[in-house]
Amino acid sequence: MNTKSNIIKKAEFNPKIKSYILFVVSFFLLISIAGIPILIVWFLGLGQYISKRFYENLECQLTNRHLEFKKGVLFKVEKTIPLENIQDLTFIENPLLKYLDLRILKIETAGQSNPKGSDMKLIGIIDSANFKEQVLKQREAIQSYSKNSSQNISSSEKTNILLEEIRDLLNEIKNKD
Repeated sequence: MNTKSNIIKKAEFNPKIKSYILFVVSFFLLISIAGIPILIVWFLGLGQYISKRFYENLECQLTNRHLEFKKGVLFKVEKTIPLENIQDLTFIENPLLKYLDLRILKIETAGQSNPKGSDMKLIGIIDSANFKEQVLKQREAIQSYSKNSSQNISSSEKTNILLEEIRDLLNEIKNKD
């Protein structure tokens, strides 16, 4: 992941994610007719292996400018979301998640390409409410800094425009003589 930025918080993931993945995939294999034979292989060891590898590859960290996330078993995904683009942070719970004491933190950003889905879903962060608060605090800090910077820039730009107008007026007065 990005080592240039200062890491504010690294997310820790609950090991119960492995059970959640095992149950969810089992459910979908069970409801599909073609998946029933695969279900046997899934419970004989493939499910435990894949869920363990998924858990081992999960990584998420909050830096001073971004939220960085890595996941995957066969196909690995690495996402970096600028904090100023984050629009909404939502918790998702269902009976299975509640039973396993897990939560999904859904992150939506401005200008996302898929309006039906979110840009990122983080499953099973330990102390997810605190992690969400840290992300929101850092986003607010960036937004307030950007707002102050833009006000300073706009006032200096106004000064430059005014000085250029004064220069032009002085040049016109000089040329009349």
